[in-house]
Amino acid sequence: MLIPSINNSLNELINLLNQLSETEYSNSCAELSNASIGEHTRHIIEMFQCLENQYDLGIVNYDKRERNVLIQNDANFAIQHILTIQNDLEKQNKNIELQQIIDGEEIRIQSNYYRELLYNLEHCIHHQALIKVAILQCENVIVDENFGVARSTIEYRNQCAQ
Repeated sequence: MLIPSINNSLNELINLLNQLSETEYSNSCAELSNASIGEHTRHIIEMFQCLENQYDLGIVNYDKRERNVLIQNDANFAIQHILTIQNDLEKQNKNIELQQIIDGEEIRIQSNYYRELLYNLEHCIHHQALIKVAILQCENVIVDENFGVARSTIEYRNQCAQ
């Protein structure tokens, strides 16, 4: 169920990006502290790429992102990266060590591939919620009501509606 949920969120993102002009995609948005939809999309993509690129090593450091400006300025280029991510999600679960420097001190935490996929899904949804705020200034863009909404919130709303 995890990988289909990730694919669903990434497909929602692709559907949204296909509706945007390059200007809407790359212009800064005051409501996002002057970040752009493209910057948030790049961040989503690069977090998944970190997990993919560092999977074989077994040590993941999300701070070692590429920060490829072309992803944040070209929606079609971003979509190609999303499609690559979707094609590479199916991997065997294995132990992974998270590495990060916090306040000048290195920390290492044990995790596993599936846990990190879940983290990336939740992280993706969080940034989609931010992107949804920026969409309010875009005319003629149709976004699913559940875009940027946590799966648990969707389930809760469905239960309340019954």
